[in-house]
Amino acid sequence: LDLDDDFDLFGSDEDDTEAEKIKQQRVTEYAARKAKKPALIAKSSILLDVKPWDDDTDMGKLEECVRSIQADGLLWGVSKLVPVGYGIRKLQIACVVEDDKVGTDLLEEEITKFEDYIQSVDIAAFNKI
Repeated sequence: LDLDDDFDLFGSDEDDTEAEKIKQQRVTEYAARKAKKPALIAKSSILLDVKPWDDDTDMGKLEECVRSIQADGLLWGVSKLVPVGYGIRKLQIACVVEDDKVGTDLLEEEITKFEDYIQSVDIAAFNKI
């Protein structure tokens, strides 16, 4: 029985190092692909009810005040005037916000600063997008 010294029953270290190199290369490629992919930005759709003081309030000016609020991550949408009663109408306005940048507290605070026109602000609907 003649045994050849080149024959290794248990595999060689060369195969292991080659497999490790391939594994490292794949991990590096995966990390590079993942870094290129844009991060998911959490957004919400908010419907606000903005109430005036009385029926004499200029609703066009009220809406202009609300839309004048600008912030990174805030986008104003459609609006409509909804009858409340006794000739008073409220402004119902939609907006989309990036959750990390704009919160409902900030919106309410900024809108109620226009105290000559706006009595209160309520959140009519809040949906994650």
